[in-house]
Amino acid sequence: MDDVLLSVSDFVALTNQTLEYAYPSVSIVGEVAEYRISQGKWVSFKLKDDGAVVNCFAGVYQVRVPLEDGMKVVIVGNPRLNAKGYFSISLRSVKPVGEGSIKKGFELLKAKLEAEGLFAPERKRVLPRIPKKIGVITSTESAAYADFCRIVNERWGGLEMLVAHTQVQGEPAPDQMIRALNHLNGMEEPPEVIVIIRGGGSAEDLATFNDEPLARAIAQSRVPTLVGVGHEVDHTLADMVADVRAATPTHAAETVVPDRQEIIRSVHAQAASMGPMVLSAIETAKRRMGEYTAQAVRSITEQHQQVADQLRHVRMVIDQLDPRKVLARGYAIVRGEPRVGNTLEIETATKQITAEVTHVKKR
Repeated sequence: MDDVLLSVSDFVALTNQTLEYAYPSVSIVGEVAEYRISQGKWVSFKLKDDGAVVNCFAGVYQVRVPLEDGMKVVIVGNPRLNAKGYFSISLRSVKPVGEGSIKKGFELLKAKLEAEGLFAPERKRVLPRIPKKIGVITSTESAAYADFCRIVNERWGGLEMLVAHTQVQGEPAPDQMIRALNHLNGMEEPPEVIVIIRGGGSAEDLATFNDEPLARAIAQSRVPTLVGVGHEVDHTLADMVADVRAATPTHAAETVVPDRQEIIRSVHAQAASMGPMVLSAIETAKRRMGEYTAQAVRSITEQHQQVADQLRHVRMVIDQLDPRKVLARGYAIVRGEPRVGNTLEIETATKQITAEVTHVKKR
């Protein structure tokens, strides 16, 4: 049978078709070498082990954790042969593996986000004291979710919880949590706080919460955020950019709502301690009222005395001007015009006299 004669373009197309059919997706583990970013858009590097090297290529936004030569990673992608005969893996995802590489990726991204101010204390918001509506992003199949709900209901029941079920580890998890964040933030009546929780796990499991787009989505949330991931010693970039970090999912439940019974006991204790203070305040008020009353009485008495003295003085003046007393001293009141021929009325203290004017002497 004669060989099929192909053009170069047909050969490349056939090869890619064969690769796509045989290997629609491959996962490869190896060490990063010759890591490059071109024009701020494209990432390329070689993935190697002791016996071979393969070229890797991706858009910069597909690499969600900063990489460095020497880091051990797992890539997921499609093998491709381009038109120039250059074979590479077109990446869909890449993540560090192994404790050293995971830690290195974490430190690189942490430094990047810290330089942008995403961890700054001044951008952290205070959670509502007693939220009526809580958004929860987690796997509803996890023990962490069951514990969270139980503790919240024990501490403060009757709250509305909007739960977004997502994966909390694995490749799809970060994008699922980002979509849940966007959904809760975009609601017409969003929750007052968004809580993201998962229980403990390996460093590779918790690496999901060191995803750069997820960390940025949490930092950009318009609703205050609380993240409780892993155990107390675990720290992820997600809880570093959140408004509040909880050490564990249990701690997250204890942080998001107060304990009703503790508040009741506190109120009773405050009321009991305030009793003597209230009684003391009443006694002080009574004493001051007595002082104010005595002062008012003294002031009124003084004013009354002043008015009485003024009245006595007025009476004396009026008494001195009384016409009857003037007449008693020998004076007389003459009524009429003193002209010759006119009649005058003369009043003394004891008599009324009528007299005719016969003579007027001028001075």
